[in-house]
Amino acid sequence: MSSVSRPTVHPVEAPPYTDGPQNALIRVRMKDVQGMPGTRGSLFLRLTQFVFGLVSICVMGTTSDFRSVTAFCYLVSAVSVQILWSLSLAVVDIYALLVRRSLRKQIIFRLFTIGDGVR
Repeated sequence: MSSVSRPTVHPVEAPPYTDGPQNALIRVRMKDVQGMPGTRGSLFLRLTQFVFGLVSICVMGTTSDFRSVTAFCYLVSAVSVQILWSLSLAVVDIYALLVRRSLRKQIIFRLFTIGDGVR
């Protein structure tokens, strides 16, 4: 006999469905998460990204040997794309807050996620 412990599984009964037509599954949406697109938190984060991007371009641009260092030129172009992305999503967040619409649609969330990943 080996002295290895064996896992034990205890079945748990699912609660019965009491409402809905013929016990249909009910989809439950998550509550608003801080920083979720279309919220004040998201707007604050996007504006903060925008400001830090501007500060980083100013710091890189004011160095004495900016033109001679190729890495700075590439960084400025990458940060410029990041600034445009953050500003455009901040505008979308402002619009969503003004018209009080939720940006929980899956296609919008995918667009934000892919854009943030590429950026």
